[in-house]
Amino acid sequence: MHASAEDYLEAILELSAHGAVRAVDVAAHLGFSRASVSVAMKKLREAGLVVPDEDGALRLTEGGHALAAQVLERHNVLRDWLIGLGVPENIAAEDACRMEHILSFESFEAIQKSAGAA
Repeated sequence: MHASAEDYLEAILELSAHGAVRAVDVAAHLGFSRASVSVAMKKLREAGLVVPDEDGALRLTEGGHALAAQVLERHNVLRDWLIGLGVPENIAAEDACRMEHILSFESFEAIQKSAGAA
């Protein structure tokens, strides 16, 4: 899964906590064009990760939700870990967004253990 697809899924998960999510909401949240989001949503639908509901709002499938929750957890753990190291919150959030996609499972698990022990 590409980092951008993970970002889209994560955004849908976060936005869905506040109600129905439309492609325009995802575009505004991520700062992408509506056209880019439309292309990405088509790919996510084809991958079986997102489905439109009867009103056209985006809904994560079970697999999409599981993947989005995993990415969000990685983001939150990494962000909090960096903040705990003294990194300013805004920088920690940006760095966590990049790191969440490239860390191996083993490295993330070690950071998670370290962060939990702190």
